[in-house]
Amino acid sequence: MKPFVPLLAALALAFAAQGDAQAFAKESTSHAVHAKAKAKSKAANTAKAKPAKGKNKPAAKGKAAARVLPAAAAAAVIDYDGEHMNFLEWQPVQAFIDEMVAQRGFARAELEAVFGKVRFVDSAVQLVKPAPPGKPKNWQAYSERFIEPIRVNAGVRFWNENAEALARAEAAYGVPAEIIVGIIGVETIYGRDTGRFRVVDTLATLAFAYPETPNQEARKAFFRSELANTLMLARERGGDPLDLLGSFAGAVGMPQFMPGNILKYGVDFDGDGGIDLRGSSADAIGSVANFLVQHGWNAEHRGPAVFAADVSPNRAWEDLLGRGLEATLRPEELQAAGVMLETSLPAGRLYGLVDLQNGADPTEYWVANDNFFAITKYNRSYFYAMSVIELGRAVKLSRST
Repeated sequence: MKPFVPLLAALALAFAAQGDAQAFAKESTSHAVHAKAKAKSKAANTAKAKPAKGKNKPAAKGKAAARVLPAAAAAAVIDYDGEHMNFLEWQPVQAFIDEMVAQRGFARAELEAVFGKVRFVDSAVQLVKPAPPGKPKNWQAYSERFIEPIRVNAGVRFWNENAEALARAEAAYGVPAEIIVGIIGVETIYGRDTGRFRVVDTLATLAFAYPETPNQEARKAFFRSELANTLMLARERGGDPLDLLGSFAGAVGMPQFMPGNILKYGVDFDGDGGIDLRGSSADAIGSVANFLVQHGWNAEHRGPAVFAADVSPNRAWEDLLGRGLEATLRPEELQAAGVMLETSLPAGRLYGLVDLQNGADPTEYWVANDNFFAITKYNRSYFYAMSVIELGRAVKLSRST
């Protein structure tokens, strides 16, 4: 399984700071995004998104956008603002507006006013490109980026400051505080790095100018959907869609929800009448817990989500690997295949065999229950889910000492 880093954590490594649809967006943001962001000419950027009316390139106005420097540069420069480009000249944009008017009841003039202000963000295009082949996957190296003193100490402060909301979420949803703390810490270091891109800009750029990849059409369709969700969210809240800030792939707030997930899973957990994932820790906490429950978290399965395992030399257990992000195996199936644990698994539940590769070092094997796999719906990665668990555990331990 390809490991992915949370959106803002990827940016953090790139420029010294920066999870259903949540996971879908993150599938395009591997941990090495910062290393493959390259400088592109304006002509190359716009050639892939041909406008209507027979023009080969939309006219760009204003100052030229700063470019993302090659990885070898001393410091990466991220263009958050982008450059003005007349998206209204692009035929796919006009088709999108037609659809929003006909199906969602928007006024054409309102949408044209928004798209008249949208900017093309080349750095978003560069950052979503697949990372080039690199070193073998290494769980230990990956985890060291998240289970480290700065994040653990910030987690302790976050837990102490939000103990009431965390306890209330655990009681209401059955998701332990340490799991919620782990997710918010991995995603944004507890709100420290929630994103500086205008969400409408990045989503429009990726919806209509996604780079050439084998899954380009599926990705463009996803980002068009999230662009529509952003406009719906702004209309629902009575705000300006251009005011919403987030990551380079459009994720928002402390828990990095895509706009569609805010609409589906966002919770007004502080009871102030609105959902604010950027400014309200309580709303972020309640929304994360709600997301996990809606994606399979089972409150009845108390105790660890993963169990350390050894595997027998006969390698019959290999057939149990790669079975997706679901718990499908009975304890007796694991035992028959040579998967050995120090403790007996609770009966009547299903599990999965998880492999965490460590480069040239031995692979770690774990048996995971459905709560582990619920975390993978936030970000489709074993590495991610395990880092959430380990960070939450480290924060809990540090808080108790």
